[in-house]
Amino acid sequence: MITLTTKDILSLLQKNELEPTRLENEVVARLREKKLKVATAESCTGGLISERITRVSGASAVFDCGVCSYANEIKEKLLGVQHDTLSILGAVSAETAIQMAEGVKKLSGADITVSVTGIAGPTGGTAEKPVGLVFLGICSEIDAYAVKLLLGENGNRDFIRAMASTAALFMVLEETHKYIEIT
Repeated sequence: MITLTTKDILSLLQKNELEPTRLENEVVARLREKKLKVATAESCTGGLISERITRVSGASAVFDCGVCSYANEIKEKLLGVQHDTLSILGAVSAETAIQMAEGVKKLSGADITVSVTGIAGPTGGTAEKPVGLVFLGICSEIDAYAVKLLLGENGNRDFIRAMASTAALFMVLEETHKYIEIT
């Protein structure tokens, strides 16, 4: 599994000449270009990824569904996250992130789905799962995988949520490269 820090995410954006505050525009444009749909399943970001996508004019062409599943009960009932996954590994795990992404894909029928679950802080962290630990899940027709994010260097909740949403949007953009353009 890939692990990314804040520095890694910013470096990837710079390398790809992407502006973090305009990333949602790139995502919507690329999805429209490839005629793809995206859906989200969010926990610690509380709908921020969906909000960033839908703030772009024309997002309705690429976005139908966003689920804010803050409670484990909703992750289980609505997204189909396995009870054992939540009780044994916890909500903040790669497995939960993947199952959330798979669940919102099944629910929405979107081509690409992204999920996010983590500890935004400032409380709730432990030695094993510190504040700033976030897992992204990506699911498509091609693949399903998780990305581990370590974003807690300053412990700021708003910063962690913003960086997690930026990383999620970047991963969606990267996933679109795997699709051949439909004409």
